[in-house]
Amino acid sequence: MRFHLIPREESFFDLFEKASENLNRAGKLLLDTLRNPADLDGSAKQIKALEEDGDRVVHEVKAKLHRSFITPFDREDIHGLISALDDVLDFIEAASDRFALYHPRVVSSQAVELAEIIRRQTEEIHFVVPSLRHVVRETVLPHCVEINRLENLADAKLRNALEDLFAAPTDLLHVIQWRELYELLEAATDKAEDVADLIEGIVLQNA
Repeated sequence: MRFHLIPREESFFDLFEKASENLNRAGKLLLDTLRNPADLDGSAKQIKALEEDGDRVVHEVKAKLHRSFITPFDREDIHGLISALDDVLDFIEAASDRFALYHPRVVSSQAVELAEIIRRQTEEIHFVVPSLRHVVRETVLPHCVEINRLENLADAKLRNALEDLFAAPTDLLHVIQWRELYELLEAATDKAEDVADLIEGIVLQNA
């Protein structure tokens, strides 16, 4: 355990937790929407508002980095973590926007399954980010491993979804749209894995 002789700027943790809260809310909203796509436009607007709030958090963290002499951990890691959290939210927002744009008559089970994976990852992230205030490997690392496992599961889901999509293509526009939707959802899981990798690195350096 490290002891800090000079007080750290603890408000960084408040901002990380705000970012993870936004992300968690967006993950839940995306899943709820795809399970019951009655109001794709309204949900997209709500997720867009969360994404814009996330952007403000990113800017606040970057501004605080310039003002702070002492930081909780390496400046590069702080910048990387807040950017990675924002990237996950960006892809969730992009996926919800495309669903609102394309208005599919039926949301496929594969899309719902990918959204379920995203939701589980955002829950893990939201649980683990507050643990960075008092870094304990045994508390944090299992959640990073789970986020990575979920990303591998999403890779397999994407492959299966694309196989089904291309198995009997009858409408080129349908294929193009659903390929984009699936890939945006899977990209969000990739970005969540990036968050886990960054958190793992921070823990290994600071625990």
